[in-house]
Amino acid sequence: MDGKISNFAQRAYIRRYTFSEGKEAGLKITEIDNGVLRFLLNESKALDMPQLWHRGENISFISKNGLSALSAPFGRRFEGGMLYTCGLDSVGERAGYELHGTLHNLPAKIVSTVCNEQEISVTAEIEDTEMFKKNLLLRRTVKTQAGSSRVFVEDTLFNRGFRTENYCLLYHVNLGYPMLDENSRLTAEEETVVPRNDWALKRMEDRLIFTGAVDDNEEERCYFIRHKTPCVKLRNPNTRKEFCLRYSQKSLPCFVQWCSGSSGDYALGLEPATTFLDDKFCMQTLEAGQSQTFRLCFEITEK
Repeated sequence: MDGKISNFAQRAYIRRYTFSEGKEAGLKITEIDNGVLRFLLNESKALDMPQLWHRGENISFISKNGLSALSAPFGRRFEGGMLYTCGLDSVGERAGYELHGTLHNLPAKIVSTVCNEQEISVTAEIEDTEMFKKNLLLRRTVKTQAGSSRVFVEDTLFNRGFRTENYCLLYHVNLGYPMLDENSRLTAEEETVVPRNDWALKRMEDRLIFTGAVDDNEEERCYFIRHKTPCVKLRNPNTRKEFCLRYSQKSLPCFVQWCSGSSGDYALGLEPATTFLDDKFCMQTLEAGQSQTFRLCFEITEK
């Protein structure tokens, strides 16, 4: 800091608070503002990121459910959010498992916070354990800098048990209005693209250049993608903003694109993952005492 300010909160801050009313009551939230980006981290829900703003303008998709501390079926509590982490027991819809797994509903324990000229970061641990079975720990660090247009998410999954364990992960990164709008264009270096079903195949032409929302409860669409390079960009010519997602392709070799065009559910999901969905689903393994790291980077620029 120089002599123009005496409190670093004039440039950036980390604040922690607890909601007290309605269906949000009890949720513990960390808020970070670096002067360019502002975002929320949900301590009660795996330190996922419910919302992200760039220079005061929303980037993320927030579902009609919004933030909720309620225990309810997935469709009634899925908030969307900038980041909703799926796993570790399942992703997608599988018989006998909760839709998109149980990780998101596990609370995070904050183990460190840093807010200074060099670094703004929060580190938390999420335990996923079961008597006579798994003993997994996910350590998550979310990091940025004052004045930066980038935020980094680094997860390391540890097998603290004494036997090999299965796991899966899917990072549900969700973009909404006004970042997502009519004529927004998605770009990526793609190696293969497989539509999930006939409806997704029929609408392939709308996968990269987006239309406005439609009022007929249009069915969602998914595409299973492998990228040549782990980088996906969405540019909105109306706001002149570009969102860029980069991810660690070695640990997240699969990618799912989710398109929802219905009025009120207008969203784009960009989803790096360890596996595809449906009949293409498969688990990864982690040996006793071993770990695996996963990385994401969100960047918003104006062009």
